[in-house]
Amino acid sequence: MNSARIAAATALSFAAFSAAAAGAAGKEGVSFSHNDWELACDNTRTCRAAGYQVESGSALEPVSMLITRHAGPGTPIEIDLQTGGQEEPKGSVRFKVGKATLSGLKDGAASLDQGQIRTVLPELLKGDDATVTDSGGHKWVLSLAGLNAVLLKMDEVQGRVGTPGALVRRGSKPESSVLPPVQAPVVNAVLPTKARPGDDALAARIFPSLKSDPSADDCNNHDEFNAKSLNVSRLTDRKVLLSFGCGMGAYNYTSLLWIANDKPPYAPVAIEANGDFDEKSASVTSSMKGRGIGDCWSSQTWHFDGKGFVLSGHTYDGMCRGFPGGAWSLQRYVSQVKLSEPSATPSKP
Repeated sequence: MNSARIAAATALSFAAFSAAAAGAAGKEGVSFSHNDWELACDNTRTCRAAGYQVESGSALEPVSMLITRHAGPGTPIEIDLQTGGQEEPKGSVRFKVGKATLSGLKDGAASLDQGQIRTVLPELLKGDDATVTDSGGHKWVLSLAGLNAVLLKMDEVQGRVGTPGALVRRGSKPESSVLPPVQAPVVNAVLPTKARPGDDALAARIFPSLKSDPSADDCNNHDEFNAKSLNVSRLTDRKVLLSFGCGMGAYNYTSLLWIANDKPPYAPVAIEANGDFDEKSASVTSSMKGRGIGDCWSSQTWHFDGKGFVLSGHTYDGMCRGFPGGAWSLQRYVSQVKLSEPSATPSKP
């Protein structure tokens, strides 16, 4: 596959994964972006807004601000700041926005205290940009384009619009009308049982029951789909997990997964979970990056609950702004995972 086709396949795989993730986020939380800011509110109503330097193509070095707020009346906001790029900040760092200046920040990664937040927040809401400058005169420019729209959406999700605690549209509605936090769901994960002699032979036995030819939309190596390409992992005394790895571009990977009986009728069922199976945590995780340097990621994790795999975590930062590994972890879905040993009682087929 030539480099152009690899790049296209990579882009398509990340776009497809992100589209599926966005659909999932519709029922799990809220995602929104405008200009240089993006918002992720998870299923507990905790919201995180991240802003960056202007879109790539400029000579500006990476800089980002994260504004976090948990749900509930009277909840304060948290602000974190970080710089990126080849230049490490030298000496003390100064953050300036409008008429507000914070001096003496230790480095390019700082968490503002509540006094500092009260100082800069009004200026952030009415400014066009903010700057981070080190003692050597090196400057990073944070765009504020889109901040008000993103914070208004945050207020809407948390039911703050028209209340004294709203960030953008304040009013006299009682603070008690603000939506409360939602408790993260509990996922009771079950560790898989140990592999049994003969499990390796199950792939050849179950393969005829699987879909005979994964489409090119699923895998770009569908012509390699055969019994030898399947991996088998024991889940319970009667269930196994089968996986087929898909080559989906230069640096992203997906897989097709099925749960099947270990005896006839095998009755394999395709599952939504996608990625590598980790026996130690009873989980499947899929992580995809938007481009080679990995400055934007989408990741989902599912845990085995004794019957199937249920979603337990989802993060997605959609703006590729020059931070390898991603600037922040913007969570769309969170849960409390409780891991237990496999039951001694045989599971039902």
